[in-house]
Amino acid sequence: MRIVVDLNRCEAYAQCAFQAPDVFAMHGEEALMYEPCPGDERREQVMRAAASCPVQAILVEWPGGPAVPEGAATGARG
Repeated sequence: MRIVVDLNRCEAYAQCAFQAPDVFAMHGEEALMYEPCPGDERREQVMRAAASCPVQAILVEWPGGPAVPEGAATGARG
């Protein structure tokens, strides 16, 4: 899996860092740092993190498949 975060859209709510602290972390108060290619063992955490983003700035891409928007795992949006 590959993660892409629209850093122009990200407003540093840090919900992703709470859901997947091994993948997402805040550097200071406004800078998000993240692992762009986390291992498959973090799939559930990453999907929860993407779904928790209030501004939908996180996109999860799967090899050989279409990009999955953050709400797709749970059927929820926003």
